[in-house]
Amino acid sequence: MLTISQLAAYAGVTVRAVRHYHKVGLLPEPGRDRSGYRIYDAAAVVRLIRIRALADAGVPLARVQELLDAGSEEFARGTQEIDKELRAEIRRLQDTRRRLARLAAGEHLALPQSVAGYLDRLRGLGVGERYIELERDAWIMIAAQVPHLIDSVIAKKHQELDDPDMVRLYSFFTGKPDWQAGDPRIIKVADILERLMIRAVKAGETGADGFDDQFVALMDSTMLESAPGAELVLAILKERGWSGWTRIERVPADRLNTHT
Repeated sequence: MLTISQLAAYAGVTVRAVRHYHKVGLLPEPGRDRSGYRIYDAAAVVRLIRIRALADAGVPLARVQELLDAGSEEFARGTQEIDKELRAEIRRLQDTRRRLARLAAGEHLALPQSVAGYLDRLRGLGVGERYIELERDAWIMIAAQVPHLIDSVIAKKHQELDDPDMVRLYSFFTGKPDWQAGDPRIIKVADILERLMIRAVKAGETGADGFDDQFVALMDSTMLESAPGAELVLAILKERGWSGWTRIERVPADRLNTHT
């Protein structure tokens, strides 16, 4: 007859594990001797070893009981079911690992893969990380507002990057977007933006954008607060009769024919 310590040693588990198996009902508690100690027999050793073998194989403790008491056919079906569940869990964990790996890149947090690919393309154009962060935060908000449209919107943004003017525009954002009044880049950026806006108007691409007015105002304020140079560019465009940043709200008719 064995004490609990001897039982644990024979089965290769801890005394704490034996007590836990008692608590959850996997290992029946034996009677006690005159000194009050539990006394175990060989059957307890065999059952405990089987419990440990199932647990080591990855069988959840909640399923161990049914397998311990199952016949050969039922045992086979039970292990197949558990194997299926484990394979599903493995796929889930692998997907989680892939998501974590993407999150390590920073901008993948709360962003679809299509947006991350677009930001990578901007990096390839030499756009600085500070501006990339501004774009990333804007796209996070946009993706949350119109998740069903984001892939098509990004596809359109890729098409825009084929425009030399758009590439030229991004070439001004290799450093921090903290331009001050008098910086010659401000006029150049305003000129490029106006040409792009005129093309968008003529192509009929300035209609409904799917955003409410409050969201548009939020996007505008975020850009203006994060990039002081943006306010200076916007002031120039306003002098020329344009109104709006995220959404063009007023189009000066006399400007439409001043650019080709």
